[in-house]
Amino acid sequence: MGNMFLTNEELVKKDDDHKPAKLPSIRPRWSAATGAPRSKFLKRLAMVFALGVFVYLFISNLPTDLPIRDRRHPVYRGRPEADQPHAPGPGSGRRPGGMPKLYDQKPQRQSPPPSNAPPTAPVPPQTPYSGPIIYLKLLPSLQAIYTTSGTSTVNKNVLFAAANLKSAALLLPMACQMGDELRNYVHFALLGGSGIDMEQLRAVNGIDESCKVIFHDARPDFAQASAPERLRQSSARALRHINMYMHPQAVVIDGSGVEEDYFLAGVRKQAPVLGMPLIELPKNAHSRLAWITKLDASSLAAWDKTSIDIVIHAPSASSGGLIHLLKSLSEADFSAGSAPHLTIELPHDVDPGTVEFLKTFQWPPGRSRLPSHPRQLTLRHRIPRSRLTEEESSVRFLESFWPSNPKYSHVLVLSPQAQLSPRFFHYLKYSVLHYLYSGAALTQEWDSRLLGISLDLPSTQLDGSQPFAPPSGKGATPFLWQAPDSNAALFTGQKWIELHGLVSHLVEYEHKTQPPPAFFASKLINKRYPSWLEHALKLSRARGYWTLYPSEVTARNLATVHSELYRAPEEYERELGKETLEDTELPVPGDTLFESLPSGGLLPFDEMALLLWDGSDTTLSDLDAAAASYTDEFRRVVGGCQALAPEDLLAKKSMKDLFCMKDD
Repeated sequence: MGNMFLTNEELVKKDDDHKPAKLPSIRPRWSAATGAPRSKFLKRLAMVFALGVFVYLFISNLPTDLPIRDRRHPVYRGRPEADQPHAPGPGSGRRPGGMPKLYDQKPQRQSPPPSNAPPTAPVPPQTPYSGPIIYLKLLPSLQAIYTTSGTSTVNKNVLFAAANLKSAALLLPMACQMGDELRNYVHFALLGGSGIDMEQLRAVNGIDESCKVIFHDARPDFAQASAPERLRQSSARALRHINMYMHPQAVVIDGSGVEEDYFLAGVRKQAPVLGMPLIELPKNAHSRLAWITKLDASSLAAWDKTSIDIVIHAPSASSGGLIHLLKSLSEADFSAGSAPHLTIELPHDVDPGTVEFLKTFQWPPGRSRLPSHPRQLTLRHRIPRSRLTEEESSVRFLESFWPSNPKYSHVLVLSPQAQLSPRFFHYLKYSVLHYLYSGAALTQEWDSRLLGISLDLPSTQLDGSQPFAPPSGKGATPFLWQAPDSNAALFTGQKWIELHGLVSHLVEYEHKTQPPPAFFASKLINKRYPSWLEHALKLSRARGYWTLYPSEVTARNLATVHSELYRAPEEYERELGKETLEDTELPVPGDTLFESLPSGGLLPFDEMALLLWDGSDTTLSDLDAAAASYTDEFRRVVGGCQALAPEDLLAKKSMKDLFCMKDD
């Protein structure tokens, strides 16, 4: 069949085809050229040369004046100031081990300051450095405090911070003193533009290893050559980083006027954003506010949350006592916080001397020259001419104040015959922070028992029948008494609400019940005192509350009640007439106030003597038993309660549980 596909020529040579023969080598369809054209070779050579020139120019023009980034330390570059730090979480840019990335995506290129130039090179004049902010030494110290629970928002960390070296010298002794108390983890951070070494800073200020303070260098790179705006941003942003690792419960800075303006501007703006209480110490803080070193972090966290109002009820046709009191308030030291709001309740008939004095009276004191400072004075002038009854007097008194935040708003009630020492406010602030917000107060619920804090030591029993003497053998220490005080006493916001509720229900009850039950027939408090004090005693007896009274030595440095200026309460003026009491001494200057306290500061409640309302010694269990008995009788006789369910026996802030009323 193969022959059918052959031509004649192939048939002629078919014999040769069948003979074995050497086949010729088969040439592939392509092969490498034996030589490239000259034009192509020159073209490629030109391309290689051009590439080399480009690489040379690129390398020779690389910038050599950028600072070297040290990635071992936190770096922060140009993060918008309005941005707030966020809680670390998935995708938040944290490195292994929980370390955040502290650099910006928009670095600025700028020449470093002259300090980086070689020693032999001339130093040309340059503008202040405003480049990216890098913290070279902050991260290691922040990493080392992991045992202080700094990642938790509630801890025992307190931060002292300074940029000016003079301010640092003022703060460091107080920081060491607080560290010695072993109540807090105390930290000191140096910010700003100083060039001093941290070890040198410690040596200059006499700080040795005995000082229990953790130091942090929070200054940026090129600190000494930085522009003020860069240092301001650095101070604010350093506080962000510190907050992320430490969450300080309070930040203490120097507010005496020595500190750098850029530092104050940055910290004052950033602290509220981060929720940090900012404590600005005044001039001579080491002597005026040394007591803050004895407060724990929990107390200091409430520093700028607490507020104290002052309420004064002026008597009719008398100006001497009120003027003396207002003058003593004007001379008081309010550097432990903002000046309190002052409310003066005036009667219908105001004494001419009072009118003239109030025309020029400025409150807050010493700040009237600042037009932007709000006026903290409220005057109320009663309209009715008739004398107040007991009920009207109590209602008017309780309506003169209401706590905006019951946990932090408190009121200081002052009698016009009282005169205060210059440092009374420091004692009040110290006592309020310790007894209401400290760690011990929160765990032992001290605030649940404390009705108020008195600045005065009573001279007689409540009924006026006999002199009052402090607990036997404990005259040098404060004590707890079930009897409230009306001369000079602070009432807590929560207890004020309860007193308000009790009087509200009693007024309603007395309007519906005539005659009043024998339970109210006899008064336990002398009519020399205002009528509302009787209701405060009812509250203390029903709930088992007490008032904290100072020791004799401390009381002499807090307040004095001028009996020669005494005026009977308006509701009892017709009965008592112009009765006067024994004269008393003027208060001793307040320089020795805190020297009169125990060496450890304020005593815990369980180390104080406890008295019943009649002045007799008692124990906590006996006080509770007396309160339960009084409450049971009150409910049965006054409230009309017969059989009560367990939920009806639970104490309520509204005091409705004493009157058998259900909550709405």
